[in-house]
Amino acid sequence: MNTRDTVQPELDDIDSENAQRGFIGTIPDAEILDARGRTVWSLRDYAFLDEETPAPSVHPNLWRQARLNMHHGLFKVTERIYQVRGFDIANVSFIEGDTGVIVIDPLTVAETAQAAIALYRKHRGDRPVSAMIYTHSHSDHYGGARGALDEADARARGVPIIAPRGFMWHTVSENAIAGNAMMRRGMFQAGISLPKHVCGQVDCGIGKGVPMGTGTLIPPTMTIEQEVETHVIDGVKIIFHLALESEAPSEMFMHFPELRALNTAEIGVQTMHNLCPLRGAEVRDARLWSRYLDEALDRYAPTADVVFAQHNWPTWGNERIRTYLRQQRDLYKHLHDQTVRLMNHGMTAIEVAEVMKLPDTLASTWANRGFYGAISHNVKAIVQRYLGWYDGNPAHLHTLPPETAGPRYVDYMGGAEALLHKARADFARGEYRWVAEVTNHLVFADPSNKDARALCADALEQLGFAAESSTWRNAYLLGAQELRRGAPKIKRRHVSRDLVSVLPLELLLDYFAIRLDSEQAKDEHMQIEWSNPETGERIAMRLENATLTYLPGAVRGKATAHVSLGRVGLARLQSGDDKLGDTLALLVEQGDVQVEGDVGSVVRLLNMLDEFDPMFNVVEP
Repeated sequence: MNTRDTVQPELDDIDSENAQRGFIGTIPDAEILDARGRTVWSLRDYAFLDEETPAPSVHPNLWRQARLNMHHGLFKVTERIYQVRGFDIANVSFIEGDTGVIVIDPLTVAETAQAAIALYRKHRGDRPVSAMIYTHSHSDHYGGARGALDEADARARGVPIIAPRGFMWHTVSENAIAGNAMMRRGMFQAGISLPKHVCGQVDCGIGKGVPMGTGTLIPPTMTIEQEVETHVIDGVKIIFHLALESEAPSEMFMHFPELRALNTAEIGVQTMHNLCPLRGAEVRDARLWSRYLDEALDRYAPTADVVFAQHNWPTWGNERIRTYLRQQRDLYKHLHDQTVRLMNHGMTAIEVAEVMKLPDTLASTWANRGFYGAISHNVKAIVQRYLGWYDGNPAHLHTLPPETAGPRYVDYMGGAEALLHKARADFARGEYRWVAEVTNHLVFADPSNKDARALCADALEQLGFAAESSTWRNAYLLGAQELRRGAPKIKRRHVSRDLVSVLPLELLLDYFAIRLDSEQAKDEHMQIEWSNPETGERIAMRLENATLTYLPGAVRGKATAHVSLGRVGLARLQSGDDKLGDTLALLVEQGDVQVEGDVGSVVRLLNMLDEFDPMFNVVEP
């Protein structure tokens, strides 16, 4: 839950011991700079967490988690297995093989990955990367690829880059299709623009925060297709076990039987996870998630002395491992089963979330606390997965948008002054949830009302101070900050060039389709054939009825134009600041894209594509 009047976990120093166990060395404040000397990552501003006593403005349980996530550097997990933790929101793991080192999840950005592998080599020798493994399709587990490995060198040496089935599709689709909205919402989840402070961002539950560097991607050369596959990689026997549709649509965990070690990727970490994060994502299957943990418990735990993950710290000891996996398994199964039970009694997502609680045997376990996910929004995600957004009440079937409803609520309440008078009294009584809700109506009715903005911000701030979940805290506090100061202004966000360069043509055209301005396109008819000579892809695209559709293969009938582009053309087309049509004309001139037929039709199409504001309003109209 997210208030202070909850079950307190049993005090146990084992997490503190485990978070420090095996420490070898680090760099001061884990501070990492880019080539221009700009800070990409630093723990310096979290020095306030040196205090053991929680600040009054931070939930005491979250304070403990935030302190545990401060341990940084190179750690020995067991023989031949090492991790760098605290250099990024995720961990990078190193498995020492016969000829080099296997890298598992090269962090979020190239700069943090480069610093992590340099630290590893400083203490363990200059071993070449003999393989790289991506456990799943989230950017904090692949984005630093080029910081750990040079692609040309990898190709020359035949270095395998291994990922679970569906990795490339889900990696690029998440970033391309919903990337702009997800990035903006992700700012609230991670508190990206909040100060690191007892009244600001203190943690992200699974790590400290998000680094600000260069996102990259080297495509996999080998995918795990079967549910369970065993391979020997650089002399290390690895059992790969797919965990699709769990924490990520494409995910796997691994067992190292000869090293008696189990890596749970991100399906088992030291906190309750998200079934749908606040930034948004495809809703995850809690039932399947629980089953994968059960399979890990049944198949691999009996021969494991340590379980380590790609966030937080490991757990050692066979008995503790079994207990940990059972509790994580039952956490997700309990949330799933009890939510569905109450849902089938006719309760809505909001109603289920208000009454759902874990049994004390689960709630009193630190690793089951909601430092990242939370019971309330996980319950709502489960209902959403089965029943969708509509709660069944026809009064909610076609509600007015906030900009329209806000003025009417204010009018019904007797006007702005009357609303504020009542809300201030409720604030004094500590009714912060209601005050935030009701003053939000006034903000949407009149965003220039400074008193409404201030009171709504005050209520959100108090909710943030009381939140056990780091993501709830960050969302509340960033909402308060933007009500007081407005949203920060940043330039249009570009998707990583590496990511764009490997877009399948189907996803590129999906991305074009969701950006098509239908008003501009209403009188257009065109057929364009797209091909990528490097992959052999060939797509027939049609624009009619202000709608863009496509099918694999050649155009049926006469094509308006034929566009041919490979990795360089894909990357350059999407990474400029000009309208895409103008960029295309330049790329055609420079030879990075080839167009046969009516070039003008392709330019018109690209210039009809909408641009997204990366900093759209969230807490005001």
